[in-house]
Amino acid sequence: MGKLTDKIVIVTGAGQGIGRGIAEKLAAEGATVVVTDINETTAKETANEIGGIGIHTDVTSRESVNAMVEDVKSRFGRIDALVNNAGWDKAGPFVDSDPADWDRVVQINLYGVLNTCRTVLRIMAEQGFGSVVNIASDAGRVGSSGEAVYSAAKGGVIAFTKSIAREMARSQVNANAVCPGPADTALFASIGGDNPKLREALTRAIPFRRLAQPSDLANVVAFLASDEANYVTGQTVSVSGGLTMS
Repeated sequence: MGKLTDKIVIVTGAGQGIGRGIAEKLAAEGATVVVTDINETTAKETANEIGGIGIHTDVTSRESVNAMVEDVKSRFGRIDALVNNAGWDKAGPFVDSDPADWDRVVQINLYGVLNTCRTVLRIMAEQGFGSVVNIASDAGRVGSSGEAVYSAAKGGVIAFTKSIAREMARSQVNANAVCPGPADTALFASIGGDNPKLREALTRAIPFRRLAQPSDLANVVAFLASDEANYVTGQTVSVSGGLTMS
């Protein structure tokens, strides 16, 4: 018996990277995982591998999110946990950045969380139980050079998580944020992590001397989504190998 046996869990952006690692871990712990991604092919591939369900979802579209949540509710009758993982970034100095990219970063990283939570929290309030785990970032806690707008959006996710934790406590619904440090993913590579010098410098700065693997984040998410964390809410947990400490 896993710690998530019989749980119905939605994971956004789970077609690859950290999201895929989270979906795999939750399934291994017994959950039925609804894998959502803007890339329907990767969503269905991940779902097929773990025995879950893959649904194309654009978290920036309330219509798309509402259709996905309605589908899940009609199939299973409930939603036990929501993991908001979908994210995107484009690195570079803020003064040189394109406002069109600001919009995309904020729409995906912040509005995506607002869109899913607005629909799912209503269902959880009616149920009288549920758990939300929002994947934020240490960039939102301490800032990150070249990621100013991303840091702002993730800082918003952290504050939003604390606020919904307060609002939803009376319904016995908890909400927590997980903040990855630098992780060995395709997104990290796309924003400069494939540069050997940057990679080496970052690795040296991390006390554990390695980048995070998706499984490192997934283990923490699995705990927070489980009944073992029922009395934990409004918390921000950094998973950074000691790079940031509070």
